[in-house]
Amino acid sequence: MIDSHCHLDHEPLFENLDKIIKRSKDAGLQKLLTISTTIESFEKIKQLIKKDPIIYGTYGIHPHETETNVINKESIIQTVNKFEKIIGIGETGLDFFYTHSNKERQIESFKTHIESSIELKKPIIIHSRNAEDETFQILNSYKSADLKILMHCFTGSLKFSKKLLSLGAFFSASGIITFKNSIELQNTFKTIPLERLLVETDSPFLAPIPMRGKKNEPSFIKYTIEKLSLLKEEPLDQIIVHTTKNFNKLFDL
Repeated sequence: MIDSHCHLDHEPLFENLDKIIKRSKDAGLQKLLTISTTIESFEKIKQLIKKDPIIYGTYGIHPHETETNVINKESIIQTVNKFEKIIGIGETGLDFFYTHSNKERQIESFKTHIESSIELKKPIIIHSRNAEDETFQILNSYKSADLKILMHCFTGSLKFSKKLLSLGAFFSASGIITFKNSIELQNTFKTIPLERLLVETDSPFLAPIPMRGKKNEPSFIKYTIEKLSLLKEEPLDQIIVHTTKNFNKLFDL
């Protein structure tokens, strides 16, 4: 199993890292991808990837943080090239649900990350909320550039998923698919090909049922995989095999 998106730099994970890693390994996790959201968070990620062989990282700026964290393509490329275990670009994208950052600033940052991803030939990890049309329009404008797309914690519509599939996107299922009120999202995941699916915790956020109310951690990934197995009507071991294979293929590992 692989947790394709967690935030090990956040508390309480960071201060309990040894225990988190042990529980992850005991649960059968082979890799944890810890995600950059700010320049400051990346400083911790540089420490984390040295902590244990199963931990990998990314570099990027979350759309909420684009007002105060500005990076250009050259700095992204230079930074990523310094670290073998920094394997993705992001978390980037568009979030128009909140107004933490100006829309134009978010779009500018998103495009910078995309262009860096293309040049580095590394996947881009995308956050999209209340911005389906704008997200697709921008991604589609780079359609011929061999962009590797991973839609993190996908909560979009069926229509959006089909448009993204036309771009060759991968989709990561989070604990949200276990929530009782996520019927529409569950139905969307039923239609996404198994060859395009990954799983994530987004820990310490979005703990799946039956762990709701607790701080999420990578070892809880099993509950999301179990739900995906039910939705896809596939044996649990096949979900594990496919999502692991898909991660390794996408990130060229």
